[in-house]
Amino acid sequence: MPELDTSDREKLDKREFAYVDKNGEGHLPIPDESHVRNAMARFNQTEFESASAKEAARKKILAAAERYGIEVGKDDNIRKPAMG
Repeated sequence: MPELDTSDREKLDKREFAYVDKNGEGHLPIPDESHVRNAMARFNQTEFESASAKEAARKKILAAAERYGIEVGKDDNIRKPAMG
């Protein structure tokens, strides 16, 4: 996965992040297949402002995974709805 440097990260549209915090900072970039896989792996390591923000990010990552043909197992943590 090519690493996003600050310049590349700033060029991404906010829609290319699974989560954008209240300060407008994007977290869990999902612009391509490798970044979606990384977002899936880092999902539970990310701090969210609320359960609803976490759930919205989870759904966005799942949609991106489907778009790139990434199979997500039934027992994968990203499959499970956010609780609390």
